[in-house]
Amino acid sequence: MDKRSLIKAMAATPLAWGMQKAGAQTAAPFRIGLLAPMTGPFASTGKQMEAGARLYMAMYGSTIAGRKIELILKDDTGVPDITKRLAQEMVVNDKVDVLAGFGLTPLALAAAPIATQSKTPMINMLAATASVIEASPYMVRVSMTLPQVTIGVAGWAAKNGIRKVVTLVSDYGPGLDAERTFRERFAFNGGQVLESLRVPLRSPDFAPFLQKVRDLSPDALFVFVPSGIGTAVMNQFNERGMAKAGIKLIGTGDVVDDDILNSMGDTALGIVTSYPYSTAHPSAINKKFVDEYKKINKTMRPNAVAVFAFDGMRVIYEALKKTGGQGGGDALLAGMRGQLFESPRGQVYIDPKTRDIVQNIYMRKVERKNGELYNIEMP
Repeated sequence: MDKRSLIKAMAATPLAWGMQKAGAQTAAPFRIGLLAPMTGPFASTGKQMEAGARLYMAMYGSTIAGRKIELILKDDTGVPDITKRLAQEMVVNDKVDVLAGFGLTPLALAAAPIATQSKTPMINMLAATASVIEASPYMVRVSMTLPQVTIGVAGWAAKNGIRKVVTLVSDYGPGLDAERTFRERFAFNGGQVLESLRVPLRSPDFAPFLQKVRDLSPDALFVFVPSGIGTAVMNQFNERGMAKAGIKLIGTGDVVDDDILNSMGDTALGIVTSYPYSTAHPSAINKKFVDEYKKINKTMRPNAVAVFAFDGMRVIYEALKKTGGQGGGDALLAGMRGQLFESPRGQVYIDPKTRDIVQNIYMRKVERKNGELYNIEMP
């Protein structure tokens, strides 16, 4: 190389380095589209979902494998048509790499075709109908199914002197799953379901249904309602003096959701439920989770939805790491399958074949601890 060529090469080298460095700094952000009901009757679910997702980012950073993480939140108000439209906008206009959220089964079903067509991984952070996972091969569930959480309380009831039960559920997919699972398991253990009552999902009025329960006089009432609206059930249950009449209230953990439990007062004491998480879960990881959550969310207590969203972000982060920051729908999905990790709720596993959650379910009883009500896990 002659002197003139060497000078040109030396002059060009810093420019090349600068261009490489600039390229690294301007790598496209990794966008997560979070669809949640932030207003309307299920707003508490959306707020817990957002809080859990943002907490994970606060604790573990917003840059993964060289990609800046952006969380794009949109309020679907709990209406499927709005969920579908917003999911499409997120994929087409916002260029999201992952869709997440879905506070109700109909919302997940509305977005599933869009995830499939665009090959966008879809993190189901709540929708709990067992079959909803089949709606898209790109869906990964990090929450629960109603059959998972119902079997425990059905078995407990039969073993603890409860022989006759009336079931009362919200009339949509998860409620029907809960009703069927309870009936089958309770009957298998020798119990009798006197009647199965279904309440409209939107604008529910529990009064006429609870009066019917009072008239039937079962040993217990099994309840499933979506997270956040258990207070209405509890108030009307007590207004009719059902506990004094010897009717126990049992159910899945949604009815005594951690977020609203304190507002129920002493009437909630003694209620037995089965669920994958309680704020009082006795593990070091959960204690840290709860402490960090309360630092950011001064007026809220974390519930299962917050944990599902927190874990969903973990699944996304780890999948992105496995792709070396490259992303891509199929590569991300492969990185999500088979993840095994310790969550604030205990150890969880994403089944690589079904893309569904495998987890512990706990029997809990509402007790007073340090002046507050908690769902305390039973031995």
